[in-house]
Amino acid sequence: MQRYAIGIEFNGQHYRGWQTQQDGVASVQLTLENALSKIANHPVTVHAAGRTDAGVHASNMIAHFDTSAIRPERGWVMGANTLLPKDIALRWIQPMNNNFHARFKAHARRYRYIIYQHRFRPASLYGQVTHVYQDLNVDNMIKAVDKLVGTHNFSSFRAAACQSNQPIREVTHAHLFRHGAFLILDIQANGFLHHMVRNIVGTLLEIGQGEHPPEWVDYLLDIQDRNQAGITAPADGLYFIQAYYPAEFNLPAVDLGPVWLNLPK
Repeated sequence: MQRYAIGIEFNGQHYRGWQTQQDGVASVQLTLENALSKIANHPVTVHAAGRTDAGVHASNMIAHFDTSAIRPERGWVMGANTLLPKDIALRWIQPMNNNFHARFKAHARRYRYIIYQHRFRPASLYGQVTHVYQDLNVDNMIKAVDKLVGTHNFSSFRAAACQSNQPIREVTHAHLFRHGAFLILDIQANGFLHHMVRNIVGTLLEIGQGEHPPEWVDYLLDIQDRNQAGITAPADGLYFIQAYYPAEFNLPAVDLGPVWLNLPK
């Protein structure tokens, strides 16, 4: 059996998240497995670096699968992209040894949350950004974001349904910056709790709207109570952009995306 690592881009609007659900519920995983199984001519199971919620997107979700089928790499990519719906695409494929595992070998994961700050909602970006029409104190939001970096108990930003054994996470970087009308949170950690990024964004928006000072984040990290923090921001603006692995695996370097944002490298 040959193991392959793959990079997947998808628009999550029409899926109930990454993970395969009960029969009749569309998921990115099941849709991808069906396409790869047709190419392999045997059932294929895909394991991903993360599990995104309903409506969440990815510009480079890392995953892997095993197959006994012998196909050229170009055949896998072109064949999959022919069979997949237009809102899911395979970006690359690379043969790996069996020591690689997309989930368990990842030592960090990275997300971007994109806010479109404008008086009017953007029809052409429907479902791909979170629209905010209010004025925001971005300087205070940036001060608040800086407080997230480091190892903390993120219970105040953890969904009630979170299945993680413990709430301690190390955020290695968190940056909030403007790009035209877009306000972007770029955050990387050794792992994320359920709804963690969306709950952080909901909290930042309340700070930006003047409801709380930046120091509110210190209070929330200390009190460890989800009921005290901001609302859960919509899924629309959230993108899984990268997972990081030991250098020995030598995975392809790709633009982090999303591609339409056209951020400078």
